[in-house]
Amino acid sequence: MRQFVVVGHEVPTDPDAISLSDIPGAGRLDLLCRCVSTGVFLSHGIRESVRVHLVVADELTVTFDADTLRHLHPDERNVAARIRDALAAKPDAIGHMPADVSPGVELRRMGLDATLDRIASGRETNSGGAGGGTVVQLHEDGDPLVDAAPPADPVFVLSDHRDFTDREAALIADVADRRVRVGPELLHADDTVAVAHNWLDTDGYESY
Repeated sequence: MRQFVVVGHEVPTDPDAISLSDIPGAGRLDLLCRCVSTGVFLSHGIRESVRVHLVVADELTVTFDADTLRHLHPDERNVAARIRDALAAKPDAIGHMPADVSPGVELRRMGLDATLDRIASGRETNSGGAGGGTVVQLHEDGDPLVDAAPPADPVFVLSDHRDFTDREAALIADVADRRVRVGPELLHADDTVAVAHNWLDTDGYESY
């Protein structure tokens, strides 16, 4: 199982504040949408055993499970609409029990701390629940990706257009097994997801 945790700092938790005519204006929701598309889609299909978790304002987490996704398309507008639907389902998320938004999409009342704890400890409750994974922080100050061996069940943690806050950085440092960078230049979060996928697809750039 591959998992990506993307921290969205400025995305509003109020679905009425999200306009599909101005997706970037909703706290750079466009970037999170591209992370979802890059995370779960191939050119002509959907990846297997991938989950993308969007942590919104450190309050809510929207999870996309590639194995059970239905009726989702890779364009930003379609993904943004599904995220907006998830935020609208907030009243149905009780405690840490998820609200079912649509096939393959869930919302939990969890911030980054609780989300990482649930994923890293293996307390996944979705169908085909995953075991504990290796938490990998994607950061420009990490070790080069080419020098690292791919873990079997990676949990990549990355930020949106903003840097991690000091609190987030400390939290991730406490749980991360590795800290790596994907290259010498700073990339958008969705491009970073693509590079991480390619690294795993090629077994650490060893097999094509």
